Amino acid sequence: MNEDTIRLVTIGRILRRRWRLLAVLAVVGALFGYGTSVLVFPPRYTASAPVLLPGVWEERELLTQVDIATSLTVVDRAADALHWSDVSRSELQDDVSASAADGNIITISGTADTPERAQRLADGVAQQFVQFAAQVAGSGADASVAAQTEALRKQVTETNRRISELADAADPGQTVESVQSRTALENLRTSLEAAMKKLEEADPSTDKSGMVVMGEAPRPTGEAPPTRIQLTVGGALVFFLLAVLGHLVAARMNRRLRTEPEIAAALGSTPLGAVDVPGEWPAHASQGGGRTARIRRLVGADTRWDVPPLQKSGDEAGRRLRYRRVCARLREQLPAPRRLLVVVPDGDEIARRAAGQLLAEAKNDPLLRVVEVSVDRPIVPDRETENGAVVVLSANSRTAEELAGIAEACADGRHDIVGVVVAGPVQAGGPARAAADLPDDATLTFAVPRATGGRA
Repeated sequence: MNEDTIRLVTIGRILRRRWRLLAVLAVVGALFGYGTSVLVFPPRYTASAPVLLPGVWEERELLTQVDIATSLTVVDRAADALHWSDVSRSELQDDVSASAADGNIITISGTADTPERAQRLADGVAQQFVQFAAQVAGSGADASVAAQTEALRKQVTETNRRISELADAADPGQTVESVQSRTALENLRTSLEAAMKKLEEADPSTDKSGMVVMGEAPRPTGEAPPTRIQLTVGGALVFFLLAVLGHLVAARMNRRLRTEPEIAAALGSTPLGAVDVPGEWPAHASQGGGRTARIRRLVGADTRWDVPPLQKSGDEAGRRLRYRRVCARLREQLPAPRRLLVVVPDGDEIARRAAGQLLAEAKNDPLLRVVEVSVDRPIVPDRETENGAVVVLSANSRTAEELAGIAEACADGRHDIVGVVVAGPVQAGGPARAAADLPDDATLTFAVPRATGGRA
C-alpha cells in the first residue's frame, strides 16, 4: 500500500476493520475535550453594550473610537468603578473587545466567568468610554472657545481705540460733520456691546459629547465559544481523524514486500509459485495472554486492516494442485536424492500451514524438513544432507531487510536457497480437508522442530 493512492475504499476498510479502536479513541478524545473545558477553558460568558455616535463619521474615525474603547485608560477607569480585586488590569483588558457596525454604532463586549459579571463589565466599559470621549471633546471645545474669546477681545480693543480717535476729532458743535461723527461713535459702541455679550455667552461647560449608550447590555444566557459541548465534540472528532490519519501514514510507510518477484529478489532466489491456505489473516499479537494482548484483542487492534479482502478459492483439488506443481518444479531443478530444508519465519501462521501442506503433498520426494527461524536474529541449522533450502512465507508480512537476514542465515548454514513459495489466505470454496485425511507417511514425516538456538 505504500505505492497506492489513498482512496475512499481504503478509508472504508479502516472503518470496517478498526471501528472498535476508532470508537475507543473517539471516546478518549471526548474525555480529553471535556477535561480541557474544565481545567483550561472554563465556561465564559460574553455581554455586549451598543454605543451610538451621532453625526457623520468616516470609517477610520470609527476605528479610532474602537481603539479608544478598548484602550488601557478606559479599561482602568472601568476597573476602578467595578472594584474587582480578583482580576488584574491586563486580564481585564483582554476580556474587553469592541467593533464598529453600520449606523455609527460601536458594540463593546465584555467576557467574564458569570453572566452577571459579563453584563457589568460591558456596561461599565461603555459608560467610561462615553465619559472619556466627552472629556476629550470638551477639551477640544475649550481650545476653540479660547481662540474665539481672544479674537473678540482684540475686536473690543480695536473698537475702543477707534472710538477714542473719533472722539478726539469730533466737533462739539451742531455741524453736519459733528453729527456724523457722533453717529459713528454710537454705532461703534453698539458693536462693542454686542461683542461683549457674545464673549459672556461663550461658556465651555455648555459643550458636551453626543455619544449615547443605547441601554444596558443584555445578560447572556449561553456560554461563549468554545463551549464545553464544542470542546467535547471537537476532541472526539480530532482524535478520530488523527487515528485514521495515523493508519494511512503507517500504511504509506509500510515496507513489507507483497509480490513474488520482490520477495524472491530480496532472498536472492527465484519464485516457485504461490499457494493458497484456507482461512483468515492471522492476528498480529494474539499470542500470549498478557494485559496488552487482551487489550489489543478487545479493541480489535490485533488483526491487520491493510490486507486485501480474501479471494474465493477453488475446491480442495485445485488448492492441492498448486502444491504439487511446486513439488514438481523442485524435482526438475534438483538431482536425486532431493533433500530440502523448508525455512518458515517464526510467527507466520499462514506460512507454517502452507509448509505443512507442501510437506504432505511432496510424499518424501523431495524429502522436506521444516524449521522455523526467528526474524529478529535468524539462525538456520547447519547443512547435513540437504541439497538446499526453500523459504515459505506469506505475502505482505516481511520487509526486504528481514528477508535479507534470513538469506544471510541460510548462507551461514551453507544452504543455497533454491526457491521461494509465497502463501496467502483464501476463502475456502469447498470443505477444508482435516489433518486426519492426510497420508500416513506425510503425517509421520511432518515435524516442525525448532532450530537449535534458533531464537537468540
